[in-house]
This record gives sequence, C-alpha cells and structure tokens, in this order.
Amino acid sequence: MKKDVLVSISGLQFEIDKEEAVEIISAGEYYNRNGKHYILYDEILEEIEGITNCTLKISEKQVSIQKKGANNVHMIFEVNRKNLTYYSTPFGDLQIGINTTSIKVAEEENQILVNIQYELDINYSHVSDCEIQVKITSRGNGK
Repeated sequence: MKKDVLVSISGLQFEIDKEEAVEIISAGEYYNRNGKHYILYDEILEEIEGITNCTLKISEKQVSIQKKGANNVHMIFEVNRKNLTYYSTPFGDLQIGINTTSIKVAEEENQILVNIQYELDINYSHVSDCEIQVKITSRGNGK
C-alpha cells in the first residue's frame, strides 16, 4: 500500500421505514505500524464550518475512528462489545453507544476494504442498525 491513498467511507442507517446513506471521499495518508493500519484524512461537512482531522485505525479485531475539529468523537468498534463515547458537535454533546455485531477486513496489495455492522444508540435509546463500508485505495505515485 502506498502512502498516498483515497479514502471512501459510506454508511447506511436502517431506521423504521427509511434508509439513510452518507458518503465521504477524501485524500489521505496511509501508515502501517505494528501490524495495524493507520489512515489520516480530513473531513469537510457541508452543514458545519471548519475541517475535522480524522484518524482511522484498523486491526483484525478492532476499528477506531477519531475525529478532532469541527466535530469531536472517538468511536471504537469491537465485535460483541458495546462502547460508549461522547459525540461533540457545535450544537452540543451526545452520548452514543456502539454495539458492533460484525467487522470484516479484506486486504489486497493496493486496497483495504472494511465492513462494519453495528447498533447505534443515543442516550441509551436504540436509534438504528448501521453499516459502514470503508475503502482505502493507493493513488498516484506516492510511496
């Protein structure tokens, strides 16, 4: 995998009578340390001013996404374990619970694919069943 990568994160929330899709595509940097994949990228959201610096850490049994900036959160996905965190936005803080039911990681020479399925709750109330698909692809002539 080259240092310069393209990061695509798409998510789908399954709520009663509707599905909501979200996708973020950004250039990023890839590193491999101690058998774990690290991807650094920036996120710009239309509805919020400012840039959010993101760090995605992928291992065989755990995926974490840490965001700092316009939004602040550290989400940890571990199969069969519920993790609680605070999601800080310019509009206020929310306590979210993430109960991961499945993590699948597929590694190829110039690509990493990750699929995460989880249950999301806010302030201890179930909100939706969710799925995130992450695709990290080498780009250009980076090292």
